[in-house]
Amino acid sequence: MSPLIFLKLLAIFVTIGIGWVAGRCKPFAGGEAARILSNAAFYVFAPALLFRATARIDLGTLPWQALGAFFVPVVGWMLLVYLLQRRCRAAAAAQPAVRAITASFGNNAQLGIPMAAALFGEIGLQLHLSIVSLHALILLTVLTLLVERDLAHAMARDAGAPASLSRTLLLTARNTVIHPIVLPVLAGMAWNLTGAPIPGPIDEVLQMLGTAVVPLCLVAIGLSLGHYGLRGAAGPALLLAAAKLLVQPALVLAVGYGMGLRGLALAVIVMAAAMPTGSNALMFAQRYRSGEAEATAAIVISTLAFAATAPLWLLLTQWLS
Repeated sequence: MSPLIFLKLLAIFVTIGIGWVAGRCKPFAGGEAARILSNAAFYVFAPALLFRATARIDLGTLPWQALGAFFVPVVGWMLLVYLLQRRCRAAAAAQPAVRAITASFGNNAQLGIPMAAALFGEIGLQLHLSIVSLHALILLTVLTLLVERDLAHAMARDAGAPASLSRTLLLTARNTVIHPIVLPVLAGMAWNLTGAPIPGPIDEVLQMLGTAVVPLCLVAIGLSLGHYGLRGAAGPALLLAAAKLLVQPALVLAVGYGMGLRGLALAVIVMAAAMPTGSNALMFAQRYRSGEAEATAAIVISTLAFAATAPLWLLLTQWLS
């Protein structure tokens, strides 16, 4: 493991540790502090980051074959986890979607970008950044649609009335579009299609707000870990971490290899799929108040285990190429 990646992992754990220590202190005791920080990230800072990123994507230069080899298996795996969890008849309506994001959404920005830069150079970094530019847009939009549909069904069931298809579709569509993650993505894409640059002062504000997402989320993870601990959540979290670190990159490797990708392109997409669970999983869990302890534990466990699994995937892609 390169010194740059090691330092990034160390910085992640130190920041989470600061949040954990703060969570043991009286002013931050209880789970509410973590929710407040997570809500600030979800409703203020992440929308700024997503709007700016989407508005600045150069759609004409994206490497669509490599992106397809990454997103088709990742989204397919996410949907499979979601469907399997729905069949288990989870107690909370949002739990299938929360577990699906925990098993599929990787830390491709804070940890993935320095990893790609250190391992693959400028060309590999450009491909990785293409994945990052669409990562939240695709995964979070799909999962938001699914979880809002489940919540609409649950609301109708709790009211003791049969679920009206038109009402369910209307409620799902409204709550999916008017959403702190999806709406800024749609607005950013609309701005992108105009071809106009973001005005300088507005871009500066958006950039400033966007830079606060990562530290806020990491401190929130530490606060949540201090509140929930690992007891009772370690078993499910281990399974989710294994799903993220082992199953998902294996699927991307199989699809990418089958599509004819070799060398650098194959290594980049597999390592992007092999990233540990990202902090957006906790933001999503806290937004819907479901599976917060599991998501927190999975983030911590998968980030620790990444130090062991990442070299294995890198060696395997080099051997296949």
